[in-house]
Amino acid sequence: MFFLPPQLAGIFGLGGPELVLILVILLLLFGAAKLPALAKGLGQSIREFKKAAGEGQDADTKSSEPKKPEQTNGKPPGPN
Repeated sequence: MFFLPPQLAGIFGLGGPELVLILVILLLLFGAAKLPALAKGLGQSIREFKKAAGEGQDADTKSSEPKKPEQTNGKPPGPN
């Protein structure tokens, strides 16, 4: 019997036999030569998504910070 580590066993409620069956179907559909290219494309897509999500969070935190008024010569800004 094929067993997965506990970290991978609970992915989407699928067990070892189900994951092996999915991998066999993917191998039949795409062939052994294209699977590494598909995995590489998927990895790049996930990396780009995480990068864009991180940039969005940075922009949100920067815009939510209150801006301090600029002071010159230690005097508060006011009419001249």
